Amino acid sequence: VQLQASGGGSVQAGGSLRLSCVVSGLPFMNVALGWFRQAPGKEREFVGADNWSGRSRTYVDSVKGRFTISRDYAKKMVNLQMDSLKPEDTAVYYCAANDRGRITTVYDVAYWGQGTQVTVSS
Repeated sequence: VQLQASGGGSVQAGGSLRLSCVVSGLPFMNVALGWFRQAPGKEREFVGADNWSGRSRTYVDSVKGRFTISRDYAKKMVNLQMDSLKPEDTAVYYCAANDRGRITTVYDVAYWGQGTQVTVSS
């Protein structure tokens, strides 16, 4: 199993970034996929998840209306579109997968991708 994330970078407040994570070794149609983030000195927190191939997407309140998770079935990729970015969105972002149920907390995650840094300047 491998989750390979990409797309991080630096942007000014109000800007946009798109993170992508290629998933291999898992049944892409039947696996919950999500994103977490961890800021310096803070615990890793849930950002959002696609738990039923688009039928059930959930987001943490702080990103609702700004971030969107989507799947690219042809590329077996999960994306995180981040718009209207704020300095408080600065963190290392991790993609995550669970082939045995939903993702809502770090304890639900069976597989992690490597982190990708997102930095938002004011």
